[in-house]
Amino acid sequence: MIAPIDVTKNVFAAFGAADVDTIVQWLHPNVRIEFYGPAVIPYAGTYNGLEQARGFFETVLSSVDIHQFDPEEFICEGDQVVVTGHLRLTARSTGRQIESDFVHVITVADEKWLLFRDFMNTVEAATAFSA
Repeated sequence: MIAPIDVTKNVFAAFGAADVDTIVQWLHPNVRIEFYGPAVIPYAGTYNGLEQARGFFETVLSSVDIHQFDPEEFICEGDQVVVTGHLRLTARSTGRQIESDFVHVITVADEKWLLFRDFMNTVEAATAFSA
């Protein structure tokens, strides 16, 4: 059995490698992704199921250049994993920087991500994506 923290570390490694196919392999068929923020952020919204989740990760990776994405702490209790860290990105559409701490709250079921919630300074992201 793969522990929830290890499942999460596998997804993070695949994200860092921009490997959407591997990310999707670690997602539950009923996955739900919640990224909070205004519509100017291309990947803000709620995504249900594998197809929409794939679209979320593809949109994130195609709309920003990642300069820093450092998870600093993985906290696991039962089937929940909380990841804190720091990121520095560039919005491709404007060339503006996004720098923020982040918190990801993940629920794992059947060795797959069932729920992924992203919390960051969305004001930074919204400003970077605004023309």
